[in-house]
Amino acid sequence: MPHIVAPQIAPCPLPLFRAVDVPHVSRALRRGDVIRLHRGIYAPAALWRELSPWDRYLARVHAAARIHDGLVFSHESAAALLGLPLFGDPRAVHIVARETLTAGQRTGIRVHRSETDRELLDAGSFALTTAAECAVDLARSRSEIVGLSVADAALRTDPGLTVESLVARNEARLDSRGRRVARWPLHRARAESESTLESASRGLMEMLGYAEPQLQTRFSDAGTEDRADFWWADASTVGEADGDLKYDGRFGDPLEQLRRRRERDARLRRRGIRHILHWAWPDVADPDRLERMLATARIPRVAPADHHRLYTARSALGSAARSARQQWEPETSV
Repeated sequence: MPHIVAPQIAPCPLPLFRAVDVPHVSRALRRGDVIRLHRGIYAPAALWRELSPWDRYLARVHAAARIHDGLVFSHESAAALLGLPLFGDPRAVHIVARETLTAGQRTGIRVHRSETDRELLDAGSFALTTAAECAVDLARSRSEIVGLSVADAALRTDPGLTVESLVARNEARLDSRGRRVARWPLHRARAESESTLESASRGLMEMLGYAEPQLQTRFSDAGTEDRADFWWADASTVGEADGDLKYDGRFGDPLEQLRRRRERDARLRRRGIRHILHWAWPDVADPDRLERMLATARIPRVAPADHHRLYTARSALGSAARSARQQWEPETSV
């Protein structure tokens, strides 16, 4: 497997301890002072309760690296380390098998065998698949919405990647399992999608049968420039995938953020734009809600809805929406 020195890897979001570092570890577990992340690896329970689902998963990946030397992380585990999208908490840690291991699940670790050498990043005590390999892995094995979101993010993360290179990597693998499924998200990957919500929205629009929008369109007037996530010129409609996090306080005063949005919308309307749509994860988790918005704005419908793809997308979208709205309940053991 070819190795490349890894770029910055997402650090563990909380301190990890071995059993020898925790006095009376059994008593600490019973009191709820610590949680067990992996056999012999523990973390402070109070800090764990504050973590988002994706950060909890990242902590599990780092815990597995602590207890097993030389692991090669793949799939969601590589995505977590690279800062690529995660939908909820995938739970199992994914690794590419060494020749001595067989495929399957054991002690929270999912082992994958590969007939094709993967391009790897060297992170010192462990390795992981590159963003390109990770995108192909997930496009082959997960919902097409997940595959599209990760492929979009991989293109944003690595400017040297192209849609053509992702497609070629998928086609070159010796194992044909998942190759056909991966073609849909990989051929549609776009670096211009700036968030997971934008990627999921764009995939869902096509599954619903609506016309493809222009991405990141700029509107200028009297020295002021505004940029729209989605733009349908024929319907004179702007679409904004806002997400709930934009107004939860982490990006400043929510009331100020809403005031700026109203002023921006007013500027766009003065430029003759008829419809300005805003949606968040709950509107994407239920495709019927997004469809009603698009239909009300009279976005052109260019194809019948793809009900099979919509069905397979719902589970992943619901998981992402729950993660965006709330954190999981505290656990005493994982």
